[in-house]
Amino acid sequence: MFIKRFKKIKEVFENSEATFQGQAEDFNKAALHANILLKNTRDTKGKVIIIGNGGSAGIASHFSCDLMRTLSIGSQTLFDSNLLTCMGNDFGYEEVFSKPLEVLLQENDLLVAISSSGKSPNILRACNVALEKNVPIMTLSGFSDKTPLRSLGDLNFWVPSFDYGLVEMTHFFILHTIVDTWEETVVKSSFERKNTYAR
Repeated sequence: MFIKRFKKIKEVFENSEATFQGQAEDFNKAALHANILLKNTRDTKGKVIIIGNGGSAGIASHFSCDLMRTLSIGSQTLFDSNLLTCMGNDFGYEEVFSKPLEVLLQENDLLVAISSSGKSPNILRACNVALEKNVPIMTLSGFSDKTPLRSLGDLNFWVPSFDYGLVEMTHFFILHTIVDTWEETVVKSSFERKNTYAR
């Protein structure tokens, strides 16, 4: 059972796709783009805000910890129970991320949006706030290749599976690899053209 599952994860990852500013990218280049986005955020004193629902919220929290612990990049999620229940009660669950982002999101920040289906209304509305504020977006989605989330980001990772577990594991692997390859792709790389990442 485990061997079969491992093979399936490998197959799903090998068929995953990445795009940067509307153009297809191989994963090595996409990881480089991700790390440059993160470095630009750190260098301009911005913060990374990471959002997701359910299992994706767990991935978001882990990634936020890695950014602060390993890369010394300011990061936060929006999963405080008081905040979530306040926004959900007063504005509806579709606004639990967008309403705080209207207040918190600043010019030099980066939004990372994670959704297995790629069509969670609260995630999409949060991305729209980032677009209105001209803040860069990195997305991770799955399921249908027509998922709306994968067209909203500057950098998008899409996983071709309708299996929540496989999508979530692949998202986790992608984000962990971005952190794990930071030194190789950013510190040792001469490819650092900041203007490439400006909207």
